[in-house]
Amino acid sequence: MKTVRQLLQSKGYDVWSVSPGTSVLDALKLMAEKNIGALLVLESGRLVGIFSERDYARKVILKGKASHSTRVREIMSRKVVYVRPEQGMEDCMGLMTQKRIRHLPVMEGGELVGMISIGDVVKSIISEQEFTIRQLEQYISGGPTD
Repeated sequence: MKTVRQLLQSKGYDVWSVSPGTSVLDALKLMAEKNIGALLVLESGRLVGIFSERDYARKVILKGKASHSTRVREIMSRKVVYVRPEQGMEDCMGLMTQKRIRHLPVMEGGELVGMISIGDVVKSIISEQEFTIRQLEQYISGGPTD
């Protein structure tokens, strides 16, 4: 089973973030520009929260707040669930399902090293399953294996 570290090595270590004082509108613009569903919230290089489309929908739109005057600190999720690089995809999938979240920051030794999404995890698991199926098909047919 692939680890988070292996996934990051193939997908990249890019992490998009904002500070707590960023306006929600500016955060949304960055999310749209980068085509992502969540931003990490960093203060002095330290992870202090996560801001997602869900936070926006539930804490701005439904409460009638204005995106240009509301700050990320007011609506970000402060309890950030994260994973370590040595964890496997099944751990990540279980955690995301249990906590009902779609993004996991990756922390190593207290440092932020990346972020993965549910899409990254699902693609990784499907890729591994496809590889296993090809191997089994070749084994059954007596053909060469990769």
